[in-house]
Amino acid sequence: MAMIEIRRMRKAFGSHVVLEDVDLDIERGETHIILGRSGTGKSVLLKIICGLIEPDGGRLVVDGDVKGEVDKKQWRAAMAKVQMLFQGAALFDSMTIEQNVAFHAIEHGEIKRSQASAYAREFLEMVDLADAGGKMPAELSGGMKKRAALARALAARPRIMLYDEPTTGLDPLTCQVINNLIRQTQERLHVTSIVVTHDLRSAQEVGDRCSFLHEGRILETTRPRDLARSEHEIVRTFLEDAVVFT
Repeated sequence: MAMIEIRRMRKAFGSHVVLEDVDLDIERGETHIILGRSGTGKSVLLKIICGLIEPDGGRLVVDGDVKGEVDKKQWRAAMAKVQMLFQGAALFDSMTIEQNVAFHAIEHGEIKRSQASAYAREFLEMVDLADAGGKMPAELSGGMKKRAALARALAARPRIMLYDEPTTGLDPLTCQVINNLIRQTQERLHVTSIVVTHDLRSAQEVGDRCSFLHEGRILETTRPRDLARSEHEIVRTFLEDAVVFT
């Protein structure tokens, strides 16, 4: 059984249809890339999976639990397995980095406040930010904020990680650092990951499989290295444009 199953997923904002009958399976332990042009609903799909946006229709299954068919308590437990790395990192500006990382564990009674520093350090070490725990988010670079946000997500001990444009706005060296962390997270923690990206190099480096979203539907699912041989002209054009602007 797939870790995430999506069937005939639909979402519109007013008269603007964003997703229309999306079918997608995310296998356990894989890193699955979602590619597509801007405005095709990639980020909306992630937010539906993690519960931030309600779909207009369709079926969503997370680790065997079916949305709408299990009780609210069981669905909350299913959603607790999911964490998301937002495009803008979304750290709490008024908290130090270690407070950000330990926030989930404190709020859920998993640790005491006196244990926050040691707890946060464990996850900050995973992203090479062990010495940044006492800093405020405003003191960090864009890449460091992404890494701190990843540490915060991992501190919730997810089974599913969602990444929304994780390398957007970063320099090539920092992009490589983020790519390495995505792959290491999968290998060390055996999480299932979905990565929404425009970065073709990132897709090829971290992805096991790749789906191309176009006009609200999944047009094709394949291995990243096989995209260049796609029978769909829109996919080939997207790849050509990505190479031009890389």
